[in-house]
Amino acid sequence: MSNPQASQNRYRADLREMKFLLFEQFRLGDILGRAPFEAWGVDEASMVLDGTYKFACEVLGPLNAVGDRSGCRLEGGRVYTPEGFKDAWDKLYEAGWKNVSVNPDWGGQGAPHALFALIEEILSGANTAFNMYPGLAHGAAEVIQLFGTARQKSLFLPPLYGGAWGGTMCLTEPHAGSDVGSSRTTAKKRDDGRYQIRGTKIFISGGDHDMAENIVHLVLARVEGAPPGTKGLSLFIVPRLRVKEDGTIEGSNDVAVGSIEHKMGINGSATCVLNFGENDGCIGELVGEVENHGMAQMFKMMNGARIAVGVQGVAVASSAFLNALDYARDRKQGPSIDHWKDPTAPRVAIVEHADVRRMLLEMKAKVEGIRALIVKLALHQDLVHVHQGSDDQKAQYHQGQVDLLVPLVKAYGSDQAFRVCEMAIQTYGGAGYIQDYPVEQYCRDAKIFSIYEGTNHIQAMDLVGRKLAQRGGQNLQEFLGDVAAFVQKHQGHPTVGPYLAELGAAQEALAGTAMRMLTWFQTGRMAMVPLAANRFLEMMSVVAVGWLLLEGAVLASEKAAALPNDESSARDRAFYEGKRHAAAYYARHVLPEVRSHAEILGREDRSPLDIPTDAFASL
Repeated sequence: MSNPQASQNRYRADLREMKFLLFEQFRLGDILGRAPFEAWGVDEASMVLDGTYKFACEVLGPLNAVGDRSGCRLEGGRVYTPEGFKDAWDKLYEAGWKNVSVNPDWGGQGAPHALFALIEEILSGANTAFNMYPGLAHGAAEVIQLFGTARQKSLFLPPLYGGAWGGTMCLTEPHAGSDVGSSRTTAKKRDDGRYQIRGTKIFISGGDHDMAENIVHLVLARVEGAPPGTKGLSLFIVPRLRVKEDGTIEGSNDVAVGSIEHKMGINGSATCVLNFGENDGCIGELVGEVENHGMAQMFKMMNGARIAVGVQGVAVASSAFLNALDYARDRKQGPSIDHWKDPTAPRVAIVEHADVRRMLLEMKAKVEGIRALIVKLALHQDLVHVHQGSDDQKAQYHQGQVDLLVPLVKAYGSDQAFRVCEMAIQTYGGAGYIQDYPVEQYCRDAKIFSIYEGTNHIQAMDLVGRKLAQRGGQNLQEFLGDVAAFVQKHQGHPTVGPYLAELGAAQEALAGTAMRMLTWFQTGRMAMVPLAANRFLEMMSVVAVGWLLLEGAVLASEKAAALPNDESSARDRAFYEGKRHAAAYYARHVLPEVRSHAEILGREDRSPLDIPTDAFASL
């Protein structure tokens, strides 16, 4: 018997919150109408958000549970996506939502990254598994646009951006996992300048599907004689079907799907084992013209993908929270605490119970804070483009903040997404554990976010091993300085001021811990770094999120004070009041964890290193 809930849209989004971030807190309107965003204004951006949400609810949302239940299937060497996905793909590209931020030279609308981040949140929240397919095609196109030759751009970008072709990134191999430098996929140069590709890649999202005519794989491989490790890897364009110089397709390129994975979640996304060149007939071409630059080129796609994972995280967490809120407002169970001993007392909605309210407020604070962090990062990207060539110092500052925040968005966004989804299930109680409600799928879908595109420990090591030292540590100092300046400016604020002491203390604890980690590097105590890296990333993420929530609360307090005290402004007053309470909760309950983490790291405990391997269990 089919599930009656399977084809219903259960996606929810808070557009009022999104527009507050864009147009009030981060003042996107200040750069709209200016190069390179001359064609955009506040009204246009707002209309795009409204239109994307309508599309997501009408087209993608109803397919989310359908794709989860049916999954993908492999037949005759080809992957077939769930029913309705092909139609949704065509409608997505017809509507143009995926290309809003693409350069107009390649058929896009040139929108700011800050707007596109929220468009991606809506599309991913409505159907994470589906949105991975066009997301990967978009990422592949961006790499070719940045590093490809003029011929490659003209040949591959129109079908990739236009939806005629899909795309993938192919890094992981069976023996190597995250150790990309151990790649065994080979590239042998041919007389015509192209390369014969041979090897196997695993965990390839969207590795094959029936929604596009062709799929362009970006494959890391090692040219004969190249150095070992990541320095010897090159990046190749390897279409599933060979492409003629006029853009038409001429037949198989010896790319075979070995199998598809059966997973815990994102079941509508085909995760493939791909075999390249089993019959020595797989031909690829170098991205650009220089060998052994593959990792630098792939990092462009990987960084974009890491931001996208953070977006996926907040997308499903937000919908999980809003669905749990709806359920809590509707579900009646138990009397009010004021009448808990009276068996005849009326049953109240569970939103009236203290622990449910605690969970709802924690979910709200984390969702809104992580979303603010993502939009902050995206706005830094936009400001790089605004200032490039006219004020290189400002452009350098904004690029430095982008580099610093990427691992935070990916790791903290994905870790907390899973926890928010788990908390949403807890809010529902037993109902949340069954498939009649959407939160169990959100939880299953969310678990992969902390694993793919570099596990979250890889993000933490990237932060402490690379990002903290960039520009001689100036990026970190500027981040800490921005937080400290905010605390100094608003510490006397009548409503938010009392919470800023917690932010100031957390910022100081973070700065002190960064110095401690520098000492470990300088004194040869390197083993402590990976032990502490995850905790440090969480500390820095909490400081960043706390700062942005409190910044939003300061603005919300000012906006609320300017509203007329009548019924016409009741909804706005409630919205702004919610911003203040979310920030207060985070400041009181989450920010103090930063000092606690700093104290723990200060102990320099080596227990995980000192325990003998045989002592973990006597089995």
